[in-house]
Amino acid sequence: MPVAVPEDERLPWHEALWGRLCAVRTAGRLPHALLIAGPRGVGKRHLVWQLARALLCTNPDTQGHACGLCADCRLAVAGSHPDLQQVSPDPDSKSGEIGIEPIRDLADRTSLTPSRAPRKLILIDPADRMNIAAANALLKTLEEPAGEALLCLIAEQPGRLPATIRSRCQWLRVAIPSQSEAAAWLAPRMGLEPEEVAARLRLAYGAPFRVLSEVDGAFLDQRRTLFDGLLGIAGGERDPVGEAGAWNGVGARLSLDCLSGWLCDLLRLRVVAEPPRLGDLDARGALAELAARIDGAQTHRLLRRVLEARGLADSTLNPLMILESLLIEWSLVCQAQGASPSGRAS
Repeated sequence: MPVAVPEDERLPWHEALWGRLCAVRTAGRLPHALLIAGPRGVGKRHLVWQLARALLCTNPDTQGHACGLCADCRLAVAGSHPDLQQVSPDPDSKSGEIGIEPIRDLADRTSLTPSRAPRKLILIDPADRMNIAAANALLKTLEEPAGEALLCLIAEQPGRLPATIRSRCQWLRVAIPSQSEAAAWLAPRMGLEPEEVAARLRLAYGAPFRVLSEVDGAFLDQRRTLFDGLLGIAGGERDPVGEAGAWNGVGARLSLDCLSGWLCDLLRLRVVAEPPRLGDLDARGALAELAARIDGAQTHRLLRRVLEARGLADSTLNPLMILESLLIEWSLVCQAQGASPSGRAS
């Protein structure tokens, strides 16, 4: 089960960012729009929630954090503070996008005087899922901000936002913490040996929240199943179209994450026998054997396609067709060089 992180917990890799935010707030220079960007699992929403609570709180502590006791803090925790609003995709929408109507409603609300707090706070999450009409509607608000409001746009892929929106926001980049810092934070929560924590961090691309929410026993079993399929296609033992159906059952996001990681490891192993970093140490033997047989240029092209597909994993495109196309291409890469690995992930 995912391990919950208390909403008021202060994360060590956020300390520098929090210090910057507090300094800007103390100086009275908070912008009207923040773009909080970073990879999945680094705690962007955790940081934004702490910022929102701190700005609504009437009695923050000496480090600028919410007191957790005042009436405004209690309203925020209950989700009923009149000056805090969140805009997200409609859960009933097949597109998974943020449409124009909630953004239009947002524009009306930002022109209102705050009810209790010094400013209204609007959280748009994930901002990179706004459709074109919604982005254009938001641009008007950003160009002509009205009232005392702070808009927080949260995005894993800020490049999907129009340049006109990105340029009108002050960026706050939340980076992957160092492995030592992340491992020290994770270890007491997971009850695992340091080596196992480090291994799970590698599989989660160094993102601590991904380790807690995704990298459990079921994830590791699914990953082994996918890797067996990858090797089966490489050796001509499995049909890529049939395997794509199995991968789609596991989930396109996980499948594409794993595939991109293995292709990166393959390319690292083609360059040097002992890379300083590999994502999947358990797969090292089989991947090293493959790396000696595949063509680097073809593998690079496939990796680019996988990364592009991963960016569209939550779109309306047919995930099965995407996986079929990519696994067919993987089969062709392996056939071209006669790659036939004998190993399997342990």
